[in-house]
Amino acid sequence: METPTEPNTNRGKQFADFFALKRNLVITLIAIFIIGTGEELWMRFVPKYLQTLGASVFLIGLYDALRTLISAIYAYPGGLWADRWGHRRAFITFNLVSIAGYALVLLIPHWAGVIAGMFLFLCWSCFSLPATFSLVGATVAADRYSMGIGVQMVIKRVPIMIAPVIGGILIDRFGIVPGVRIALIISIVLSAVTFIALRELHEERKEAAEIAPAPERWSFLHSLRGFDTSMWWLLFSDILVRFCERIPFAWVVIFAMDYAGATGKEVGLLTTIEVLVATLCIIPSSYFADKHRREPFVVATFVMFTLFPVVLLFSRSFPALMIAFFIRGLKEFGDTSRKALIVIYSDPERSCWRLSLGPQPGRQLPRCRCIRSCWNIYLSEGNPP
Repeated sequence: METPTEPNTNRGKQFADFFALKRNLVITLIAIFIIGTGEELWMRFVPKYLQTLGASVFLIGLYDALRTLISAIYAYPGGLWADRWGHRRAFITFNLVSIAGYALVLLIPHWAGVIAGMFLFLCWSCFSLPATFSLVGATVAADRYSMGIGVQMVIKRVPIMIAPVIGGILIDRFGIVPGVRIALIISIVLSAVTFIALRELHEERKEAAEIAPAPERWSFLHSLRGFDTSMWWLLFSDILVRFCERIPFAWVVIFAMDYAGATGKEVGLLTTIEVLVATLCIIPSSYFADKHRREPFVVATFVMFTLFPVVLLFSRSFPALMIAFFIRGLKEFGDTSRKALIVIYSDPERSCWRLSLGPQPGRQLPRCRCIRSCWNIYLSEGNPP
């Protein structure tokens, strides 16, 4: 006889199965949400913060170039350390280093403090990304990759819908420099709270890992030579569309505030529009991509990447900026499909999602990100639009 709690339990299991939710993944998503909320209070306003501190056009471009370079370089060791240390130790270490970076920027209100602190505070977002994908590979079934990645992307974007508006209000109320410093204090507190969740992580090992032979030593260059034709075409296409994205990337907030007359709160609202559109796209597109072909979703994403800077160029009012950021949000339409294709195009013995064996999970995607980012670094050091 069915007890009253059984229907609720079944519904809960169906919900968890549909969204590919596992215990460790849920804990990681909680940490991503809390830390992301703190970071997004101020991260979007860093170029304007640098401008207020007296940084030149070159230094603002240098900030974005270094940010791109760090994202590329940090991604690979992030996956490597997650594989060697385990997810619990890796996530806690990444969080500690990021807190040190927040503190450095807070204590040194100078553009040099931001540049130096960036090497630390980007640790969580850059190192934890491949580690999170590795965790998805270790806990989620093969036919649920797009959904597992999609849920992670949605949770990561929820703070971006809320925090920039609050950060913009702080900036409007207290000014650029004091507002960002208050946001940094909040970020430090939230990141410290996250340790409570991260301590509950447990390492999950698949049974196949116990009987699998030790994998061969795999170098970075050897890995690149292992990319098949489909992987290289995907990577080449991604590089081309990033040309459109990176040229105005560091200057968007300055353009919106200085040229279009947006307030800090309005910049936050623009970010909310972008991320809300992206979030509404992710789950449905992930679901249908798992059921059908993923390539058309990737093409749609690349089209939106190209349209955003074109529309932004002609935006001189807040309503026009809203349209531009709506289009910017649509660029996430096929991003989960793009990442899933990287998994599919990878050699099974070296893909964290195919077998999740040995010390290899979490490295294939960072290799692609590293190549893609290095091609785009020089674009960040241009002039503002």
